[in-house]
Amino acid sequence: MGNEEKKNITIADVAEALGVSKTTVSRAISGKGRIGQETRDRVLKYIEEHDYKPNVIAKGLAQSKTYNLCVVMPGEYDVVDLTFFQECLFGIQEIAGIMEYDILLSICKNNDISSLERIISNRKVDGVILMRTFVEDRQIEYLQEKKVPFVTIGSSNYTGVIQIDHNHKSACKELTSIILMKGMKRIALIGGDENHVVTQSRLRGFREAYEKMGEVIDPTMLFLNLDNHVVIDKIVQLVMDVQNQENTTIPLLEKQLREVNKKLDNLMKAIEDGLYTRTTKERLEALEIQKDELTAKIADEKLK
Repeated sequence: MGNEEKKNITIADVAEALGVSKTTVSRAISGKGRIGQETRDRVLKYIEEHDYKPNVIAKGLAQSKTYNLCVVMPGEYDVVDLTFFQECLFGIQEIAGIMEYDILLSICKNNDISSLERIISNRKVDGVILMRTFVEDRQIEYLQEKKVPFVTIGSSNYTGVIQIDHNHKSACKELTSIILMKGMKRIALIGGDENHVVTQSRLRGFREAYEKMGEVIDPTMLFLNLDNHVVIDKIVQLVMDVQNQENTTIPLLEKQLREVNKKLDNLMKAIEDGLYTRTTKERLEALEIQKDELTAKIADEKLK
């Protein structure tokens, strides 16, 4: 008998062993309904000693729950790879596990909610977590219509939505303001899909910073709707090339500065070798002044 597989006991087994009804056992486990404290304690002690675990399916049917949560992930490949989404998913799984819930993953690309609709219509989950929000969000509209509980990771313009997010507008406004205060007026903004709320929030912060500083945005420096790293890298290189083409002064000044530094090095070596004449001091001072002037000019050009 010692080698026999341990039998999973049921509510009926507990009720029979304790001489009570199955309803009484169910009430003791759920904590709902009228039941004496002494009887509840007897039931709870018995199921603990016998390692009783409720059947999840039966428990779900009894409580009209599935004990599943749907997590809707962005369908863009590069986005899914971001550490932010991975860490969010790990955190959701950790807390869901503690609450005895499992995760059902759904992918939403370009506001396509067909997968979400199938999950909800088949009553596979008790609630939904949206990890991407849209300006015109079919996910939110559908879930509100079906009265399914949900939360969003990211801001939403819809009323009555529980949402968790960073303040992207304020962060982008502050960062842009700092750059403008340093004298750099022509700033490139590289952003994602304009249908995403996060992109619109950052764009508003960018515009507000320019307005506050009394500066004008160069529309040719706004690059939006970029959806992968290959395109973003090309845009960054394009911006750098444009900057270099428009400012040929800096390379020229840097070349002159290198020549002055070379003359200073040669002069210092001559001094170390004892080759010191009446004009050496004057030449040294003149080169130091020229070096300082060129360094200041380069700094000024970079701030334009």
